[in-house]
Amino acid sequence: MSTANTSASKKRHALVTGGGTGIGIAIAKALVAQGMCVSVVGRRLDILQNLANTDPEHIFAVQADVSNEAQVQQAFTSAKAHFGSVEILINNAGQAISAPFLKTNTALWQQMLNVNLTGTMLTMQAALPDMQQEGWGRIINIASTAGQVGYAYIAAYCAAKHGVIGLTRSVALETAKKGITVNAVCPGYTETEIVRESIDRIIEKTGRTFDQAKAQLTTSNPQGRLIQTNEVANAVLWLCSEGASAISGQSISVCGGEVM
Repeated sequence: MSTANTSASKKRHALVTGGGTGIGIAIAKALVAQGMCVSVVGRRLDILQNLANTDPEHIFAVQADVSNEAQVQQAFTSAKAHFGSVEILINNAGQAISAPFLKTNTALWQQMLNVNLTGTMLTMQAALPDMQQEGWGRIINIASTAGQVGYAYIAAYCAAKHGVIGLTRSVALETAKKGITVNAVCPGYTETEIVRESIDRIIEKTGRTFDQAKAQLTTSNPQGRLIQTNEVANAVLWLCSEGASAISGQSISVCGGEVM
């Protein structure tokens, strides 16, 4: 059976949150390359539409803030009207803001929880009923190595991503006998816009060069490099496949050996 099709006539429908940039684009393109139809969801419709315009037959853009329950429900309604029931959910939307713990106020704390954890919960709740009805589904939550270990100065982000992994494990147990797998992919520092913003902050605060700032982020990776977005996408593709049917409740590290 093809990993991309339920039958010869129907293609799998995947929904990717945070689908307009970085890891989200890489995942969306990889899924399309496997013959799937992909709805990309995010807050900036212009960026999403630019991606959809490259392949309108297989990519559909939907604007929504994943931390807003009403917008999530409307996004799924629109996506289902366009490509049918969502069979694969990739929770990639996320945000990282750094601050010393004693300077982490409740607004920053709540923002990290809303985007990274609550958004994941809301989209999973929106996707699961159809998956249960069809007896097949794949949910892959893009967490982070920050959900597996601690890092200084991003306590709120770490707490949220640890929450994503706990949520992944719980829902995996609830859906274990329903043909649905639920897993997390945990990238280390990945060459994305978020990491480039981190490098800019290091330069601003320390006066280091770009290469010196980048090296600071890669020292924890035993391979001494940033992870590439296509490497994260490859892990997602495998978890979507029939060959990964026995893999559920797991946190797959994509980090060059930083977390073992």
